[in-house]
Amino acid sequence: MDENCLAYGIEISDSDWEKTPAKVKQLVEKMGQHIKESEEKLAEQEAKQQELLEKINRTSKNSSSPPSMNPLDAEKRPEKKKSGKKRGGQAGHKGHSRLLYELSECESVLNHHPETCSCCGEILLGEDANPYRHQIVEIPPIKPIIVEHRLHQLMCQECGTLTRATLPVDVYPSGYGVRVVALVSVLSGLYRHSTRMVQSAVQDIFGITMSLGTVNKLRFEASLAVESAVEEAKIYVQNSRVVGADETSFAQGNVDGRNSKKSQAWLWVAVTPLVTFFQISLSRCSDAARDILGKEFGGILNSDRYAAYNWVGLEQRQLCWAHLRREFIKISERPGVSREIGTALVKQQEKLFELWHRVRDGTLSRCEFQLLVREIRTSLKLLLQEAAEYQIASKEKTPLAKTVRTCRQLLKVEPALWLFVTVEGVEPTNNAAERAIRPAVIWRRTSFGSQTQTGSIFVQRMLTVVTTLKSQRRNVLEFVTQAVSAKRQGQLTPSLLPQVPASAVAVKNAA
Repeated sequence: MDENCLAYGIEISDSDWEKTPAKVKQLVEKMGQHIKESEEKLAEQEAKQQELLEKINRTSKNSSSPPSMNPLDAEKRPEKKKSGKKRGGQAGHKGHSRLLYELSECESVLNHHPETCSCCGEILLGEDANPYRHQIVEIPPIKPIIVEHRLHQLMCQECGTLTRATLPVDVYPSGYGVRVVALVSVLSGLYRHSTRMVQSAVQDIFGITMSLGTVNKLRFEASLAVESAVEEAKIYVQNSRVVGADETSFAQGNVDGRNSKKSQAWLWVAVTPLVTFFQISLSRCSDAARDILGKEFGGILNSDRYAAYNWVGLEQRQLCWAHLRREFIKISERPGVSREIGTALVKQQEKLFELWHRVRDGTLSRCEFQLLVREIRTSLKLLLQEAAEYQIASKEKTPLAKTVRTCRQLLKVEPALWLFVTVEGVEPTNNAAERAIRPAVIWRRTSFGSQTQTGSIFVQRMLTVVTTLKSQRRNVLEFVTQAVSAKRQGQLTPSLLPQVPASAVAVKNAA
């Protein structure tokens, strides 16, 4: 009996098939081959169609795309019902007033007394023990302090040699003070202004005229001033107990000849609660990850599943559940078996985070949390194994094949999904690193990266300084001013490491 007939449910006995004319047999075989080729083409077209649908439906919820790249109709919010209330604060609403400065900070205090009664006109005497306070905050006219040094040249009466005086040791030859250098670097590094915007700002606000080349020279001086502090921060991060890591693309030109291959640069970040370190590299490979984390990294790494981090053992890793949720949602949006598996995976992830939020709120103990997570972990692993057991071709591109490959990859790193359950201080997501790298992404978009390696070094150092000081609630301008002053005077650079309170030091010394 012919296989083509069996495939379509047509039963023909062997004797009848033998009696079939040869031309009919050939026709049946050709039709069967044609149908087979048509089915293969149809399957290929369906796979391409599904791939295009995934690209069209790509949002920040099912991929790593930022929310700013979402389509306008990606998430339709339900219309709020009108309450019928007037706009503004409602009756009983707790008001918020402007914070007043301390009296010691006031330039002057002016007392105003009413002269007569507003009702009967009688003359009023006395003092109000608790007068209403109204403060006016003003900025004085800003004028730069300019000190001129005149270097006289005199002729020797004996030999006729002309000798010119030299600048004092404490006078820097650049022509700009430490506060100007710090201001230029902070306008660039903290507020992400371009070279021309910095030039315009110092002219319009402070009345200081400088060329574009001078702006870059002052940035370079600030970069050198914070160099040792940034290196100290790098060592601190590499020896920290828990580190979050992430990376994003960054453009570096070849004006100085340091990027002759015109390679894509990458901005790496390593985050701890109080110190953050940035580094720009012309590579996204494992060597770059080792360089920022340290070859002997012994802490816990919180990151996504990018392969450059695979040299860190699974027992030291916590994979980001925010990235996993996007993968699960992507799987649930595919047709067939993938939809069922993806939907079930999303439900398990939601159960897990409901419990985790209770742990953070203090309504669930960690011991109870660990017991409840066991069932979720078992269910999730079974779902991954169920998907991984489907047989697919090596180069198959169907939606199911993509799901199977993803689930097989997740099974390989499954132990690294649960470290946050047993180890306190470890977060289930890598949101800290993604939040830290966001200002760098905005800087990259507005400045189009850097043109030289020196420019990239300035970017990574200033991002390190700004992000670290912000997390410690320290003043960035004050720190950079101190760093530039210390560099000029040959003194130690101030540290970016967390400041130990004097009381804590006293207790430690007493112990």
